[in-house]
Amino acid sequence: MIEKLLKNQGFQKKEEINSLVRLLKVSSILPKLDNINILASDNEPELFKIIPGRSITIGTLFLSNSTIALLCLRYGIEWQIWYSAAGKKQELTFLCDLAALKVTAQFYKMLPPVDKVDLGKNHPFVQKLIHQNNDEAIDVFNLDQETQEMLASVHSLEYKEQQIKRSWQNLIERLARPTEIMLMSGGDVRLNIDEKNLLNVYGCRPFPRPEAFTFASSTATSISNYAYNRAEKARVKLIKNSLKNGLKRGAQQFSEKLKVQLSNVFNLGNEGEIIFSPSGTDSALQIGAIAQVITEKSITHIVVASDETGSGVSLAVSGSHFAKNTALGHETVKGERINGFRDVKVLEIPLRDGVGDLKTSEVLDEEVLSAVKRCHSNGDYIVLHVVDQSKLGYQAPSPEAIEEAKNIENKLLQVVIDASQLRIDSEDINNYIQEEYIITITGSKYYTGPPFSGALILPKKVTKTLIASDKKLPEGLTEYFNATDWPKSWKCSSHLSKGANYGSYMRWNAAISEMKRYYTTPLALRNLGIEQFCNFVEESIFQAPFLEQLFVSDFESKNESKENEIRLRNIRSIFPFFVLKEGMPLPQEKMALLYRLLNQDISESFSKASIEAQRVAAQKCHIGQPVKVKYGKNQPSAVVRISLGARIISDSWKERDTSLFFSKIEEQTSQVTSVIKKIEMILEHPTLLREA
Repeated sequence: MIEKLLKNQGFQKKEEINSLVRLLKVSSILPKLDNINILASDNEPELFKIIPGRSITIGTLFLSNSTIALLCLRYGIEWQIWYSAAGKKQELTFLCDLAALKVTAQFYKMLPPVDKVDLGKNHPFVQKLIHQNNDEAIDVFNLDQETQEMLASVHSLEYKEQQIKRSWQNLIERLARPTEIMLMSGGDVRLNIDEKNLLNVYGCRPFPRPEAFTFASSTATSISNYAYNRAEKARVKLIKNSLKNGLKRGAQQFSEKLKVQLSNVFNLGNEGEIIFSPSGTDSALQIGAIAQVITEKSITHIVVASDETGSGVSLAVSGSHFAKNTALGHETVKGERINGFRDVKVLEIPLRDGVGDLKTSEVLDEEVLSAVKRCHSNGDYIVLHVVDQSKLGYQAPSPEAIEEAKNIENKLLQVVIDASQLRIDSEDINNYIQEEYIITITGSKYYTGPPFSGALILPKKVTKTLIASDKKLPEGLTEYFNATDWPKSWKCSSHLSKGANYGSYMRWNAAISEMKRYYTTPLALRNLGIEQFCNFVEESIFQAPFLEQLFVSDFESKNESKENEIRLRNIRSIFPFFVLKEGMPLPQEKMALLYRLLNQDISESFSKASIEAQRVAAQKCHIGQPVKVKYGKNQPSAVVRISLGARIISDSWKERDTSLFFSKIEEQTSQVTSVIKKIEMILEHPTLLREA
């Protein structure tokens, strides 16, 4: 089919070649189908034909426009997916038509404006059905007779029943969505992508972006080709199970399967109970709700490293709305108390003092212990939030301070480990569970799953208390969570919403795929690869005179349980640094601009430079977002970050060859060199940083 498309394209103009290349790149996110032939027809140029379960044929008239060819292909693939999932039952043919139309309309809407070209009056199928119905909210349940006949003409199957069933509507509304759109759902507006660059506020997208150099795992990462394909396969299976068993059971099975897989990744066995959430901040809300069920006493949350946690965490643990909308789409008023939560206290203990200096471990420990003792004397139930690697790589308070807090006589204390970065090993997670700590994790940081995938891991003691309780979780949580997020046997969560957050589950499916792939790399190679990459990054930043690390190579973990033990938590894997111009750090607004410029093709600004310089300028480099930090005592500034992500290891082990593994690691260290070179070029350009 591609050969026919190339032939009919004609290569008359440079723009046509560029258009074809762009469209072929987009085609990489099309679902992969087994046993379906994709054919092109010279004999019947106006043919667009689906042979159910066998083939998709596109005539040369459709192939004359690469956008139209892509849309026909997307429609045909989606139709075959639903037809196969429906058990090839002819009575469900009309359902397949409606689902394929819905998905293709959304797919068209996601194309860049440059590719939304005139679809041509000679292509009535695409022109009428796609171009005129390119809204994601297209009402496929009220199509006119002409449109229905046009849909039927593609496959020529006679409808045994053309009546739309209520169950069809629910299926199509929830599951007739391209994978990339599902990955954007069930979070908040920060997941939405802009129309021009197709990037969200984190600088990444919900479909693969292989053209970018990516070291942004401390913030967020575009989904990999591998994880995207796994997510697409999960979507197809979800459609099949939901058609067979109903939406509710299909969602429940999907959720439970993901929990089992996540438990297996970390070797939890029966020791930890998993609860999904749309984000790390939603996990904090779950902790706040669980505390309200566990105790009748007054509650105080002590949030350590409050200046390096999510901005909404303190609001969430207090039982307050932390954004204008919930993941389930309900509008809220930020800061207002969520229905059903009683008053709690929140004590914030930041890592930095009033002038921006990092506190010593001793000072921080003293503040934490002092707060715990005060709350204990008041008879409070205390929830101590500990951070095990913040977004800048810090850990606080020390294990010794935690132990001292636990040993206070007659205390009511629950320790929560904020491991959202998940830069720890399964051994560490199991140790925390044995200590009866609650752990918050995400799949979107170190393991490079799509942004907005949170979860709690609960120890047995907490789980038993919740199972035994007759209390319900606060009523207002129905706006935030579905019952399928929580263990299905729990009475306390049975009143929550009956739907399913498919976006959250799809993001977790992608993250778990990355986790499994990462752990297929032999441990010894994993550790050596991590050391090789991290040592290179640290040395490269040190050698660049225009960069200054936030903290340097004397970084030591206070959590080493064995001398010289190689563990992920003991390795510095986040490298924050200031960018200096004429010896002074860039202010925060210029750092934000530099961060955006790195992630763009800026070669036009270097049109008179060498070919090599233009190549570096054109390269899109995605690193960790700026974090506001003072430079020295009084200079406001910010740092950006180059971070190790699991994908650096797993991508290097794709060939399962030890010699190639280290060569692949070196390829990625060369990408770090390009990032630093591009920073230097931006600094030396006279106008690029003037916008801020």
